[in-house]
Amino acid sequence: MFNGIYRLQGKNRRRVGQLAALLARFRQGAEALPDAAVVLDSEHNILWCNKLAQLILGFVWPQDNGQRIDNLIRHPDFSAYIKSAQYKEPLELPSPVSDRRLLEIRIMAYGDRQLLLIARDITRIRQLEGMRKEFVANVSHELKTPLTVLQGYLEMMQSMAEPDSMNVKPLALMQQQTRRMQSMVEQLLILSRIEDAADINLEHTVNMTQLMEVLKEEAKALAQDRYELSFYCEPGLDSHGNELQLRSACSNLISNAIRYTEPGGKITVQWRSMATGAIFSVTDTGEGIAPQHIGRLTERFYRVDSARSRQTGGSGLGLAIVKHALNHHHSELKISSEVGKGSTFSFVIPLHLIERKK
Repeated sequence: MFNGIYRLQGKNRRRVGQLAALLARFRQGAEALPDAAVVLDSEHNILWCNKLAQLILGFVWPQDNGQRIDNLIRHPDFSAYIKSAQYKEPLELPSPVSDRRLLEIRIMAYGDRQLLLIARDITRIRQLEGMRKEFVANVSHELKTPLTVLQGYLEMMQSMAEPDSMNVKPLALMQQQTRRMQSMVEQLLILSRIEDAADINLEHTVNMTQLMEVLKEEAKALAQDRYELSFYCEPGLDSHGNELQLRSACSNLISNAIRYTEPGGKITVQWRSMATGAIFSVTDTGEGIAPQHIGRLTERFYRVDSARSRQTGGSGLGLAIVKHALNHHHSELKISSEVGKGSTFSFVIPLHLIERKK
C-alpha cells in the first residue's frame, strides 16, 4: 500500500513539475511579446498581465490581480467599448500612463470564457502618418504656383508658334503633361482635405436629386456624346453628410467609368433605396478588371494599366479619395467586375444617414 502511494506521489510530482515548466514557458513567451497582454475573466477582472502591460497601462502586479480592468483604465471610450462587447474593430485611446502615448487596444475571446486584451503603442505610427499627410499637402500646395506659371507660358508659346512649326507637337505634349500634373496636384489636395476632415457634420442633409443633376451634367460634358449615359435617381431619397465629399466620391466613380470604357459603351448611374439604406452604383461596359487587382484599387497611385492611365489622364488617386470620403459616411466601396464585360462600383449609405421626403 505504501509502495503504491509512493509511486502515485511520484507521478503527481512529475505532473506538477511538467505543469510548472509549461506555465514558465507560457510566461516567457508572453513576456517576449512586443505588445502588452492582459488575460481577463468573463467579468473583466484581471487574471494575469505581462510586464509591458505594467509599463504602458500602469498596472501594478500582483496587487491588481482580480481588479476590474475598467476600474484601472477609466477612459470613457474604453468603458463604452467594454460594455458594448463589440470587439471586431480596435480602439484607440491615450495611455493611462501618459497622454502623449497613443494605444491601439484589441480584445478577443481566449480559453474558457476568458478574454485576451492586446495593447500596442502606435504613437510613432500616427506621428509618421501625420508627417506624411502634412508633407503631401505642403508639396501639393507649393507645386500649384509653378505649374500655373508654366502652363501660362506654354499657352503663350503655343499661340505664337506657326502652324507648320516643328515646335507645335512638343508644345502640345508639354501642355498635356502640365495639365495632368495640375490634375494630380488637385487630387492630392482634395485627398489631404478629406483625410484631415475627421469630424464631419452628419446632421447636414444632402439633396441627392440636385446632386444627381449636377453629376449628370458633368458626365455629359465629359462623355461628349460618345457614350450612352443612363441616370436614375429615386425621388425624395436624401442622405446626411458632407455634400462636397459625397459629390467627390460619386464624380470620381463616374469619371473613371467613362475614362476606362471605349467610346460607344454604356454608363449606368443609379441612386435608389434598399433594405439596409440607399445604394449609389455606377455600371460600365468597359474592359473589366482582373480579380488580382480589385483589392488594391483604392491604394494611392495604384493603376491596373499605367500606360492606359497616362493616355487617359488618370492619376491613381480617384478611388483613394472615394475610400476616405465613404469612411466618413460609415460606408465602403464595393467592386464587382468581369474581364471583357464591365464593372460595377457601388457604396451603401446606411439607414441611419438616409432621409425620405414624404
